[in-house]
Amino acid sequence: MEGTRRRIAAAGLAEFAEHGQHGTTVERIATRAGVNKERVYAHFGDKTTLFTALVREQVDAIAAAVPLVVDGADDVGSFAGASFDYQLAHPDLARLLVWEGMADAGAVPQEASRGELYRAKVDAVATAQRRGVIDNGIEAAHLVFMVLALASWWSVSPHVARMLAGPGGKDDAHRRASVVEAATRLATPRPRPGLMTAVEG
Repeated sequence: MEGTRRRIAAAGLAEFAEHGQHGTTVERIATRAGVNKERVYAHFGDKTTLFTALVREQVDAIAAAVPLVVDGADDVGSFAGASFDYQLAHPDLARLLVWEGMADAGAVPQEASRGELYRAKVDAVATAQRRGVIDNGIEAAHLVFMVLALASWWSVSPHVARMLAGPGGKDDAHRRASVVEAATRLATPRPRPGLMTAVEG
């Protein structure tokens, strides 16, 4: 029974990543999983419920696997690199989120509880900014969003990455290094015009 559920979930993940929620059918998920449609309904209910469950599962998984603790700019870079690594190994995550975003009508299922996962990262960045260990020139929430975009867009848009930077594979380490460097630079404290540094004061 549990094996059937896992096969359905894996088939649904693959189908939704390829075709989106609205381009996927329960029949195709069932065929890919090697079961009949009734098994899909019995385990997950309708297609929307399955899509919501898979998105939540994927988002929870990366949140647990890639925590954000910030004691300096290097930690932001390390988080970006770890996020890049995770999404390189799990490219369906970013694609699910893109499909979900394209259908966004102002809210998504479980938005409030999922938002808590992001708010924890924003709080970590905001606390580090107040302590002065990372730059505060970009609002904390915006900085988190930018770092996530740096890490994920390679997986979201591999064709653009290929046209700009060539094929991935052996170049993945180079791409990762660029992501880490960019995120670290975004977070590195720098003097602001009109503000005296401790040395100047």
